[in-house]
Amino acid sequence: MSDEESFTRLLYYGTVQLNRSEEEVWLMPIGYLLDLWECHKQFLGLSKPKRMLTIDDVIPYGI
Repeated sequence: MSDEESFTRLLYYGTVQLNRSEEEVWLMPIGYLLDLWECHKQFLGLSKPKRMLTIDDVIPYGI
């Protein structure tokens, strides 16, 4: 896939799927856009999280 196709696809994801304006998508950091897209895919059930965490994994017992 060429760079032009990649940016067109990311622009489509940002505007249509994530409901952002075209200007907002162009000014958004690429990592943030990819994170939003991954969250959207998980919400729709198209992908699964890399690692499942619970609150007990984040905050140790007894604090």
